[in-house]
Amino acid sequence: MPRDSAGHLIPGRVGSSRRVPDRIPRPEYVGRPGPRPYTGDDRYSPDEIERIRGAGRLAAQAVEAVAAALRPGITTDELDAIGHEFLVAHDAYPSALGYRGFPKSICTSVNEAICHGIPDDTVLLDGDIVKIDITAFADGMHGDLCATFPVGDVTPEAADLVERTREALTRGIRSVAPGRELNVIGRTIESYARRFGYGVVRDYTGHGVGEAFHSGLVVPHYDAAPDHATLLEPGMVFTIEPMLTIGTPEEPGTVDWDEWDDGWTVVTRDRSLTAQFEHTIVVTERGSEILTLP
Repeated sequence: MPRDSAGHLIPGRVGSSRRVPDRIPRPEYVGRPGPRPYTGDDRYSPDEIERIRGAGRLAAQAVEAVAAALRPGITTDELDAIGHEFLVAHDAYPSALGYRGFPKSICTSVNEAICHGIPDDTVLLDGDIVKIDITAFADGMHGDLCATFPVGDVTPEAADLVERTREALTRGIRSVAPGRELNVIGRTIESYARRFGYGVVRDYTGHGVGEAFHSGLVVPHYDAAPDHATLLEPGMVFTIEPMLTIGTPEEPGTVDWDEWDDGWTVVTRDRSLTAQFEHTIVVTERGSEILTLP
């Protein structure tokens, strides 16, 4: 079981990548070192938004399928199999698979893993929390979401972190309105997180999504003003995905982290618990709408 003597994560054994049937269209980056530069817009037509919604719905249903299997004793690779099989059964491609060489179909980030955890032979234990991040590619569009789930009975501290991170996402989404600056989202999230002394991960952000997995638009989860002052417009599509941590940061509001040698898994430097929630949203005439609902 890949944990050290203190119970912290260590890299496990990563199995083979799972096969996607040839009938399912691939994103352009599959089989290449990285995606081509995105030259399109972050604003989408109503028809395109419906296609993103379709992909987002499948991603959300895949997250539900994985969450239904969560229990002490299951491995994160077994969770990857569930998410993968759900998507391919619905003619969707798991966007993570082959993105810049990522070897699996979903991300499973346990306890102190902030994001991008690679599914492996790590066994989930009673009291863990795990982030399930799934993106589906269907009908030429990506839909991206993440949620954090308890495994068995978790501590009150862990349960509070999960629920407050969920609320931080809700508040970030509610702050969206046409004519506002993009940085209002992070200001709202960070203001809420600081009530509880939580750290806010700054180096991993939300992003434009749709035709591209990551369009280049950056959505910070902290108060980045006066930077990131792009005005929100109806039809803009992007993710909001706050990552909050219990740990005490050296500088208020920030989080120190380490990246494993796998080039993907990011963990809190003090190995404190962290949670994440994410939705893909579209800016509407009066506010915003979530596109990643089951």
